[in-house]
Amino acid sequence: MTDHVAPTSRFLVLHDYGMGGSWWWVHATSARHVLETFADVEVVDDAGTIERAGSWGLDEVAADGTGMSDALDDFRAKRDAQRGREGFGALAGREVVWLRHRWDGEDGEDPTVCLMEVGADGRRLRQVELAADGTGLRSGPDDWPFNPPVVDLFDPDLVGMEIGRSEFETAWLGARHVDEDPDGASA
Repeated sequence: MTDHVAPTSRFLVLHDYGMGGSWWWVHATSARHVLETFADVEVVDDAGTIERAGSWGLDEVAADGTGMSDALDDFRAKRDAQRGREGFGALAGREVVWLRHRWDGEDGEDPTVCLMEVGADGRRLRQVELAADGTGLRSGPDDWPFNPPVVDLFDPDLVGMEIGRSEFETAWLGARHVDEDPDGASA
């Protein structure tokens, strides 16, 4: 009897931390295999970026742990801790997900509530920032100086943040665009 080993492919993987990122070549059976193995990463499929990355001298690692860097090892440990929890991967594979996320300010003050529309790749499509008084500012990728890091749709904590499309659309329609002044004029 011969053990069957699934063939692997080489994937360009990015951990985007906002103003930069860490990159690797990861050998895995599929892009989903990469995302199920490592938290907080994305598989880059843009042909131009993949071609350019060929000259970057990136580390080559295997999803099974061969040649692992400390950072990827941490992302694997985080994913391993998430894997057995209820809701793990529940949002992955959906075309669109709507989330309510609260961020507390650096000093614990000025909390921000954001409603996000997230695509299947974890990228934000649209966002509404809600103020304490209920007013909102809406924005999309054209308004952001850089695209925020992807949302890890395998994260089981996100299940408790999910909202319905109608709640998001109501907030979107009631919010003013970030380029509008409070009186409705465009800046």
